[in-house]
Amino acid sequence: MSLILFSTIVDYSIGLSLSKQEDSFKRKGLLWTSVFINLGLLGVFKYYNFFLENFVQAFSLFGGDLRYNSLNIILPVGISFYTFQTLSYTIDIYRKQLEPTKNFVSFMAFVSFFPQLVAGPIERARDLLPQFESKRTFNFNKATDGLKQVLWGVFKKMVIADNCAIFVDEFFGNHDAYSGSTLLIGAFFFTIQIYCDFSGYSDIAIGVSRLFGFNLSKNFAFPYFSRNIGEFWRRWHISLTTWFRDYFYIPIGGSRGSKLFQIRNTILIFLVIGLWHGAAWKFIVYGLINAMHFLPLIIWGRKPSNKIKVQSTSLVPSANEVFGILKTFTFLVLVRVFFRADNLQIAVSYLSEIFSSSLFTIPEFANRTGALVVFLGIIGFMCIEWLGKTNEYAIEKLGQTWRRPFRWAFYYILVFCIFYFYAKPQQFIYFQF
Repeated sequence: MSLILFSTIVDYSIGLSLSKQEDSFKRKGLLWTSVFINLGLLGVFKYYNFFLENFVQAFSLFGGDLRYNSLNIILPVGISFYTFQTLSYTIDIYRKQLEPTKNFVSFMAFVSFFPQLVAGPIERARDLLPQFESKRTFNFNKATDGLKQVLWGVFKKMVIADNCAIFVDEFFGNHDAYSGSTLLIGAFFFTIQIYCDFSGYSDIAIGVSRLFGFNLSKNFAFPYFSRNIGEFWRRWHISLTTWFRDYFYIPIGGSRGSKLFQIRNTILIFLVIGLWHGAAWKFIVYGLINAMHFLPLIIWGRKPSNKIKVQSTSLVPSANEVFGILKTFTFLVLVRVFFRADNLQIAVSYLSEIFSSSLFTIPEFANRTGALVVFLGIIGFMCIEWLGKTNEYAIEKLGQTWRRPFRWAFYYILVFCIFYFYAKPQQFIYFQF
């Protein structure tokens, strides 16, 4: 609590000072003070031990023996999210794209808004802050829409993600005991789990906010229907990727200049995206592999535009869509191993077993019935997502033309599934970031 209060006071004060200061040198000084304090706190709590340990290990290669004391601290919940949220506030004021607020209570509410505090979406002050400073009235249609999105988010988390987690934890925790085919299914389950877990949280946060009269930004746009990796990163964790685009990628040159500079900038942004997820080599490798997969789009001049384009509204996808979606999803299944494994060595071992001859054996499940239920649940879930792929969330408009008994029956089925198929409660994955 004291940490978020300190960050709030710092950026609120710097924001007011920037609005009164015209000297460019002093304005830059204020901006860099905000950057240094915000990223400095994030660096100490999240990255200090990682960089210190790796420095000592590198020094030992030259025969040195350094003694060091690591920090025994717990990562504050949500620090990666609210740090970026407050930092964007001061940057926007510095760029004269935003007027600072003089209402400290409103600014504090913007920073610590409870639905999205611990795992986003990462909101921009120009979008969310004015909503705290304007009068809100209850809107029945917005409230019911918010409840529907909460329901869908809870379904994704408790029915799909948490049931996948049972198998994921077993396979990744004992990967030496399973065949390549079984581990491949474990990687597939984790790919589904992380999406349903994180997007489920976002749906709940957005839906709850709508109940209070607030509109949060869309954080996922059906990313597993992407036809290439560039499109995927425009659909996945949108609030983070657009943050890095606006405050990191474009300032270092973006897609301007030669292809060599574009390649450099692409590698850099994926490197920092990987590091944002955690202080571990597995996240760095995760980011770099995504960058390597993205580079052909730049080299061949096929980089997609910033605009998110949905597939055709037809029920049946085209052959090209199917090929692109399957190719991109297969890559994600494999690269997610680096995200889920406890460390880089286990990730490499896990993938090595997948690509061994045991990949062609029959998968092994201690609970075949449970695995079948999870598979069926995933199929049903993905069908609903495909039907609603042009909506803000999958069930936003699903059933609007149905008769009321059928529409309510569908909602009650979702509620029944939540109570009947809920598994052992699992913490939201992105709480650790």
